[in-house]
Amino acid sequence: MGQSTRVCWVRWFAAALLRSLLVVLPAIAIGQAPAAPPETGAAPPAAQGAPAAQAAPAQSAPPLDPFKDGDVARGTAKAAVCSACHGPNGNSTSPDWPRLAGQSAVYIVEQLRLFRSGVRNNPIMKPLASTLSDQDIDDLAVYYQAQTPSGLEADPSYWQAGEALYVRGDSAHDVPACVACHGPVGRGNLSAGYPALRAQQSVYVVKQLNDYASGARYTGSNPAAASRNGVMMFAIARRLTPEQIRDVASYVQGMR
Repeated sequence: MGQSTRVCWVRWFAAALLRSLLVVLPAIAIGQAPAAPPETGAAPPAAQGAPAAQAAPAQSAPPLDPFKDGDVARGTAKAAVCSACHGPNGNSTSPDWPRLAGQSAVYIVEQLRLFRSGVRNNPIMKPLASTLSDQDIDDLAVYYQAQTPSGLEADPSYWQAGEALYVRGDSAHDVPACVACHGPVGRGNLSAGYPALRAQQSVYVVKQLNDYASGARYTGSNPAAASRNGVMMFAIARRLTPEQIRDVASYVQGMR
């Protein structure tokens, strides 16, 4: 290595060291560690002088993992009061109440917590859910997922149009196929929290789609973001015609 090269290398090293000290020394002087470089995609730091309450992260809800400590046997006993509306083993005979047999446990946990908090407002479910602990909810969720939904009949006048919408969607109105999220036989998607639809009461499905379309499904300042998949369903439901809602509801009622 020539002398001129060694001199250039030494000057470069000294400059790099000086730049490092200019970052570290001010932090040491005020008793703080130097800030780490932000990770890609990380949220920007809180603005200087912002109140501490705004800078503090919001407390997250308990994870939706009913299988960790939920128990089917305990859920069987706890579901006795639920059977008055949701039927034996979750197979409701009333068109006004959803069938819970075979429903995704993750979805049930989410919805019962929303009922309990009042974000999903129902005059019957709110007082019942408000008495449930997280353990109760987990037990009920795994119990109902373990049940088998009994078949219902689809309206013969509408189910074929409903099947076309469920399987292929409506590209002209930017409506995706229901099968993409709810599965080919309506069993939903457990990991993503998409609910099962097979054998669901068509009257109930119509009401829920209309509630999504009108924004009445959830309450609060941002109802569309209340559930994991709310934003998607609020958008899709608003693109459906009343006839399409009727047709697809009839089709899922007859799914086995």
